[in-house]
Amino acid sequence: MQYDKTLYAPFVRTDDSIGKVMTDVIVALLPAIVISYLAFGYIPLMVVLVAVGSALITEFIFSAIFFKRTDSVADGSAIITGILLAFTIAPFTPLYVVAFGGSMAVLFGKLLWGGMGRNVFNPALVGREFMTVFFPAVMASRTIWYDKTAVNISNIDLFGSDFFNQLFFKASGAIGEYSVFFLVLGGLYLLIRRRISWHIPFALLVSFSVLLLVFTGFSDYTIQFSLGGLMLSAIFMATDMPSSTSANYGKLYYGAMIGVVAIICILNDVKYEYMSYSILLLNAFVSPVNWVFRPKVWGQKLDWLTRSWQGLAVTSMIFIATFAMIYLHHTGAIMYLVFVYILFCVIRFIAKEKQL
Repeated sequence: MQYDKTLYAPFVRTDDSIGKVMTDVIVALLPAIVISYLAFGYIPLMVVLVAVGSALITEFIFSAIFFKRTDSVADGSAIITGILLAFTIAPFTPLYVVAFGGSMAVLFGKLLWGGMGRNVFNPALVGREFMTVFFPAVMASRTIWYDKTAVNISNIDLFGSDFFNQLFFKASGAIGEYSVFFLVLGGLYLLIRRRISWHIPFALLVSFSVLLLVFTGFSDYTIQFSLGGLMLSAIFMATDMPSSTSANYGKLYYGAMIGVVAIICILNDVKYEYMSYSILLLNAFVSPVNWVFRPKVWGQKLDWLTRSWQGLAVTSMIFIATFAMIYLHHTGAIMYLVFVYILFCVIRFIAKEKQL
């Protein structure tokens, strides 16, 4: 009798999968989706559904064309991209604009980079910038943010305090910003499930809070920001695994610099895109940050002086890029940056295809 036995190398194995990770993220986002229904009924739910639907359709069609795969939608990443995109936009955004954003998020934020896990930039934020550039009048309109006649529940009094009541529920801002409480709850769930680490959210919130205190407590600056948007960015956007740093010290630096760049943007009158700009800009510096904070080679001494100079160089480049981005924002030239990005993605993808 022949006996066959499969032998495995003595490596650590786990029963985790991409699908399970994505399912946990979706579960963490569900409470915020429910709370959006309390604010404006089915209107924000339709935005979420259209964003998710367009992301899934784009994933299916272009994965079949580019990679000859029709099963990539099963991993759930397109669903999360659609939800997060919807969370960053206004509840009364026209659905055709939402569908455009969902498609662009997947196509230019993920697929043209090679698919799942290869994206350099956060796909949801890429989709949002495409919406801003190609539909500037719609995205800048005040009418997409609030409609008194559509309010489902205006406020919830659970704590007897306006401050705590608004942390639990506040029907204003983007769809994902209505409840700081449920965003934090979702973040805690992801931490418990070990889908994210504490380093990036902690460092981001600390750096943002310290600078906020410095500029509001010891100067005449008035800093207006959305606490819900800050939490959404810190917990769900900045921690996107493919587009964020890997080493723990690198994560702390990465999160802290997002907070610093966000404050710089606010101080320079970038009113609505400060978190989107800061995360996308730090996405572009993930590789050099990973290099600076790379683990020490076993058996070799760490050259602190060289690492320090490398870190200073990267930090200087981030500051230069930040002020360049602010300049482009105020001169209306961000659209040209997006056009260059589109051209780069297409040329890069074609070049990669020719090499295969």
